[in-house]
Parts: sequence; structure tokens; C-alpha cells
Amino acid sequence: MAGPRRPESARRPRGSSGRGQSRRLKVRLKKKRGRTTQQARWLERQLNDPFVQLAKEKGYRSRAAFKLIGIDDAFNLLKPGMKVVDLGAAPGGWSQVAAERTGAARGQGRVVAIDLHGMEPIPGVIILHKDFYDDDAPQALMQALGDSHADVVLSDMAAHATGHRQTDHLRIMALAEAAADFARQVLAPGGHFVAKVLRGGTENTLLEALKRDFEKVRHFKPPASRPDSAELFVIATGFRGRTAHDEHDDDSGNHREGRA
Repeated sequence: MAGPRRPESARRPRGSSGRGQSRRLKVRLKKKRGRTTQQARWLERQLNDPFVQLAKEKGYRSRAAFKLIGIDDAFNLLKPGMKVVDLGAAPGGWSQVAAERTGAARGQGRVVAIDLHGMEPIPGVIILHKDFYDDDAPQALMQALGDSHADVVLSDMAAHATGHRQTDHLRIMALAEAAADFARQVLAPGGHFVAKVLRGGTENTLLEALKRDFEKVRHFKPPASRPDSAELFVIATGFRGRTAHDEHDDDSGNHREGRA
């Protein structure tokens, strides 16, 4: 069966060519003392990234905002009036998109962002300067949501890269598994979960675990995700709800398989 169709609004920006319009010129950096080769490559990539430029034009805090836009255009997860949790939200690009699409920026839905480092205020977003690993984090988030469960849990979290591919894969998968466990605690039945993962093998283990708790689970690479990146997003929709077995595990202090 064909995958979700990428709408025109989510497609990768392209430079114009021909027909009276000039292609955007590539920016090349001059050599500068004190800048490493890796730093120069990163800066040159940023300067030539159309999503970086578009984020500045649209007022988004990061190019990552267009990843969530691409995901939501394909799967229609965020609807007016919904309650959304954004894990590891700084600098806030995903929270901005969630607030726009749920109507939280206009006082309709509600978006709660949580990040250990905190971030600048965003219209329509409640920001918790807190580690989501804390034992009291689920209750604090549900209180911020108005003493109710969330409709959507988002996670674009990534650990700092070490440069060792397998290590980086395992670290980001540990974050994704922790986010999935958190989602199981705070999602309402029928809710959705989105998290960043990396190709490397173990992402399929998470996929299989989520299939026990959600009606549909799949991988997706939005247009704003760089082609040379191993980054993928797991999209889990239709949360089946917590079971009596889940409640027993929490009460007894045991952890179900797949928890970080």
C-alpha cells in the first residue's frame, strides 16, 4: 500500500531554474583562522539550507519546525482544540507549530512544553523547566493540561553526537524509548505519539513494542529531514490505553519491556 502523500506545502523548497528566474547561489566560506574543518562545514551547510532561511522568514525558532509541519501534513495529527505535550522542546520550533495547528496560540487547544534547559516564552504554550525523567513529571504535565490526558505526545529529542555511529544510535533510541514510556502514561485513548529515531537496527524493536499499544505504527522521513541523515520519525496513532498490567507494574515498581 502506498505511503502517506506529501502535500505540496510540505515538499522540499527548491531553487528556481530557467524561465526568467535565477537559481539561488551557493554560499562558500572563506578560510578563517581558528575555525575547524567540521565547524566550517556545519556553518556552510546552515547558510545554504533553504529550511534555515525559511525558518527565519516565518519566525520559527529552528528549521526543525518544518519537520513537524511535514509530519502533520502527511498524517493530520494536530487538530484544533487538542492538548499536546512537547518533550525536550527547546528551542521551541515544534511547540510553535503545535500551538498554531491546535489553536492554542488563539486560546483553543493547549500545548505544554517541557525541557530541562528551559526556553523563551511562546504564545499559547505552557513551558515547564523540568526533566521529563523526574518521577513527578507525568503528574505535573497533566496538571498543566488542565488535569487531563494529552491527545498527542511529541519528541524531537536527540543526544549530543559523539561521532561514533552505533553509540549515537543507541543513545537516541534510549531517549525515544523513554519518550514512548512517558507517552503511555499521559496519553488519552486514541492519542498519538511522534518521536525521532535513527536507522541502525534497534529502531525496529521500538516499532514492535509500540504496535502492542497503538493501532498503527510506521516510520516516516519528512521533507525537511536532510537526505544524508539517518534520522527517521516513528509515528504511532490510535493509543489503545493503559492496561491493568501497566497499572500493576507501576504499583509494584517493576518496568515493562522497552522502558528506559
